[in-house]
Amino acid sequence: MNAMLPETDGPFNISRRSVLLGFAAGALVLASGRAALAAEEAKKYGGEAMAGGLKDDPRVFLSIAEDGQVTLLCNRAEMGQGIRISFAMVVADELEADLARFVVQQAPGDEDRYGSQDTDGSRSMRHHFAALRRIGAAARAMLEAEAASRWNVPAAEVTAANHKVSHAASKREFGYGELAKAAASRPVPAAAALRLKNTAQFRYIGKDNVKLVDGADIVTGRAKYGIDARPDGLVYAVVARPPAYGGKAKSYDAAEALKVPGVLKVIPIEGTAIPSAFLPLGGVAVVAENSFAATKGRSKLKIEWEGGPNAGYDSVAYRKTLEEAARAPGKVVRKNGDVEAALGKAHKKVTAEYYIPHLAQAPMEPPSGTVQVREDGIEIWCSTQAPQVARENVAKHFNMPLEKVVLHNLLLGGGFGRKSKPDYVAEAAILSKAMGGKPVKVTFTREDDLHHGFLHTVSVERLEAGLDDKGKPVAWLHRTVAPSIGALFMPDPKHQIPLELSMGAVDMPLDIANVQVENPEAAAHTRVGWFRSVSNIPHAFAIQSFVAELAHEAGRDPKDYLLEILGKDRVIDPAVFSDGWDYGEDPKRYPYETARLRKVVEAAAKGIGWGRKLPKGQGLGIAAHRSFVSYTACAVEVAVDAKGVLTIPRVDIAFDCGAVINPDRVQAQLQGAVIQGLSLALSGEISFKDGVIQQSNFDGYPVLRIDGAPPKIEVHLVPAKNYDGPLGGAGEPGVPPVAPALLNAIFAATGKRIRSLPVRDQLAV
Repeated sequence: MNAMLPETDGPFNISRRSVLLGFAAGALVLASGRAALAAEEAKKYGGEAMAGGLKDDPRVFLSIAEDGQVTLLCNRAEMGQGIRISFAMVVADELEADLARFVVQQAPGDEDRYGSQDTDGSRSMRHHFAALRRIGAAARAMLEAEAASRWNVPAAEVTAANHKVSHAASKREFGYGELAKAAASRPVPAAAALRLKNTAQFRYIGKDNVKLVDGADIVTGRAKYGIDARPDGLVYAVVARPPAYGGKAKSYDAAEALKVPGVLKVIPIEGTAIPSAFLPLGGVAVVAENSFAATKGRSKLKIEWEGGPNAGYDSVAYRKTLEEAARAPGKVVRKNGDVEAALGKAHKKVTAEYYIPHLAQAPMEPPSGTVQVREDGIEIWCSTQAPQVARENVAKHFNMPLEKVVLHNLLLGGGFGRKSKPDYVAEAAILSKAMGGKPVKVTFTREDDLHHGFLHTVSVERLEAGLDDKGKPVAWLHRTVAPSIGALFMPDPKHQIPLELSMGAVDMPLDIANVQVENPEAAAHTRVGWFRSVSNIPHAFAIQSFVAELAHEAGRDPKDYLLEILGKDRVIDPAVFSDGWDYGEDPKRYPYETARLRKVVEAAAKGIGWGRKLPKGQGLGIAAHRSFVSYTACAVEVAVDAKGVLTIPRVDIAFDCGAVINPDRVQAQLQGAVIQGLSLALSGEISFKDGVIQQSNFDGYPVLRIDGAPPKIEVHLVPAKNYDGPLGGAGEPGVPPVAPALLNAIFAATGKRIRSLPVRDQLAV
């Protein structure tokens, strides 16, 4: 049986039951079982049992049809990072299958069946690689066992290769499709009995130029994204939401909106009390026959808003509040030695403050969710990084058993953390119920996306260092002040949660005897959410900019100085950082290896030609950072003309994430990280006045265009050769060192030190 879902340009009305039955009937379906995998991973690695591993009924992950087509279900969201092809590469390699005969489909939202489906933290491949290898190897072993049984020969005499099982002595062979149905009834081999390939035997893993399984569909427009879902009877909705976080509609007049042709209904949505987690803000929705009518109808609404507790939020004033907090002692989150005494005895003291404003993810495909609420169940079509959260939110709201909520997760046109928060799905569900069970699609306009998202936090980072008479730091004081993501889930915690602090602040690796990191209070006045690289962005920006400033004070080359104060190569036990250190990973498996940071710095410097003489107005900058258990260094070349016009001729980025599974996708992620990092540094800013965001579209929140992008971005991978070792993340670690490398290059070119982002017009003469 061919287990592939039907290709169609029509509605996505496919029931969950039909999908599961299709995979169970007549095809080879296997993977590693939930209990066995969880126990094995917990024993081997500790911690969260490779969080989100393929840990449920194995029969739903891999299917081989009678014609030999292999269908693989991917339990993590695809948003351009290439996880679907990467998963397929691993399984195909161990299965000894032809990757060209693979179809990859997105798993429906179902945590019980598929394990954690949250696609964040750059964890998809590093938390699934070992399990995917075992899935492929187990399938290969079952096919070999079935062939051996038919030929009445020992299993050791048969070999699976290139989609066939062969018996060399008798020159007989079977195609995978001929064996699949019978092989499916065989027991799944124990993990200890599997024959995994060695590195030299890999056909796909670690190889370049592997084509995307759905690349042709994406470039020709056949691929289906969340915004493309159109079930029968669909109506469209847009929502007028409170201008200030925590506000609500005091009253509204829908008379003019209802006169717009195509408008069907105006529906109030009750907001949730803040903190709001991932639930709707509330407001007034306009439902119509098409999106144009819905948007026009919304513009005709007359709403009197109640401002709420954050109506006075002002970015300029709040920056001063953060700066004042950074200049006073705060909660100590790391302490080594006696910083106060060392600063008092230092030959020279250096102090600097760095500022990063709120940032918006602004994915090209804005949030969009389509939901149909019926008495007997709920069906969702959307693009989300958190399908299990979306299901749970909707089920809880309607008091519906979770198993009666079906979620089809389609391709994401970008996410960057915004689509981890499925408030838009909840809105569509509420409106579907109000429309008598019609399917309702809620799509954010770009203005909605910028005004009502979950922003990257605003931050002030204050650093003080004491230098000895040779310019070496003997004391380091870092105060990091920023509203916390934790404010979404609890009454304003005022302090960053340990996970945020462990993103470059408390785990600062420089070899300095006296270190103190403090976290003064900061209140949240808007929704703060996950953003690509999260708190690594402000921490890396401040620390790597400050290291370059110290190098200048010491009269040293910035790259040489960075490597010198990094100290001797060492493997750091996280316990030395802080008792409250929370890495989010098993520290025994992922210690801080300074040699790896050194190597990427050296690779980026070599790539850009560090030390070469440049004309006046040109300069090189470098920065490095470890995040998501990967090591990244970025070197930037800039040119600034007499009028202050900045160009960026070249960027070199070096990267070590351990063994590389899909080099092409890793390189693409790093190239994208450079573009996004430059975009944020040059022009990224979300600002508030009277509680209202001032930017509404890409004119006010621009992203880097082709004419502003570096004509040359070189990626230097520094991969490990050990595929049995721990893997690092690849989606997020490229962003943090880009901004400090850029600003260090600007200083080298102009002598102007920029400590506040975005750069924008700060170079204008």
